[in-house]
Amino acid sequence: MNIAILDDEFDTVRTLDCYPQLAAHRVTIWREHSKDTDVLAERLQDTEAIVLLRERTPIRADLLARLPQLKMLTLNGPYPHVDLDACTAHGVVLCAGKPRPSSATAELTWGLIIASMRQIPQQMASLKRGEWQCALGRGLRGRTLGVWGYGRIGQQVAGFGRAFGMRVLVWSRETGLASARADGYAAAPSKQALFEESDVLSLHVRLNAETRGMVTAEDLARMKPTALIANTSRAELIEPGALVAALKAGRPGMAAVDVFDKEPVTDLQQPLLNMNNVVCTPHLGYVERDQLERYYNDQFGRVLAFAKGAPMDVANPQAPAAR
Repeated sequence: MNIAILDDEFDTVRTLDCYPQLAAHRVTIWREHSKDTDVLAERLQDTEAIVLLRERTPIRADLLARLPQLKMLTLNGPYPHVDLDACTAHGVVLCAGKPRPSSATAELTWGLIIASMRQIPQQMASLKRGEWQCALGRGLRGRTLGVWGYGRIGQQVAGFGRAFGMRVLVWSRETGLASARADGYAAAPSKQALFEESDVLSLHVRLNAETRGMVTAEDLARMKPTALIANTSRAELIEPGALVAALKAGRPGMAAVDVFDKEPVTDLQQPLLNMNNVVCTPHLGYVERDQLERYYNDQFGRVLAFAKGAPMDVANPQAPAAR
């Protein structure tokens, strides 16, 4: 089959142990990201199978209509960026597997929290300028860690907080709160209390219509001027423009951000990149070698299964009939 792998910005896929699985097929790897329908239609004109990297590239009806050779898509996790009905109408099989458990995002979250609280990037920059200590950071022991969302990642972040001697306060759906209580954590009495009491507040909620903009300017204004908000989930969880405005107003006093409204970020005028009280990383949450090895191994397994006529993890079994 003609297989296209999208958004491999660092040309990493060829170096993975799982890549030789595709040796019998014709593989094209695209490093340059694009959401432009014309560009994608030209690149993928002869493609039969597309391997997607999370939610980077939208696959909508207008693009599918211009890809007559396309037979299948594969990805891990949720697929809000894929028009499932359009896939079915065009006879394109969507193979969507559940993401494997990973500690990568939780580990990065904690790295950002420590870097922010101890002002590590600022101290490094000062040292490289030939200066010595430039500011006074804050420790974590005895402070309150707020965790909004008690799923797989939120649970790990809460566990790290406990290991660092922090008081952990959880806000989630009722099932999540019940799990948090069973694990020995305190449930916040309200969302307002979560923002008011947290010295560090970390977001771990999946983006959907219900959660989009769930963190408002009013919520942020409740935070302490010494507090940190960390977001390694999705930028759209926070009301548009609210975080920058809140940081300028001094509540909260700091932010650690791995996600942005528009990615990849190439505009150096992006406000968060130019604020000394913000630590930013380029959506690295799940981007580490072991995770990508597992991720693409699953993806390639679905491609090979489809090529043999036995597709796995099919989200739209009606699609072959449409073709």
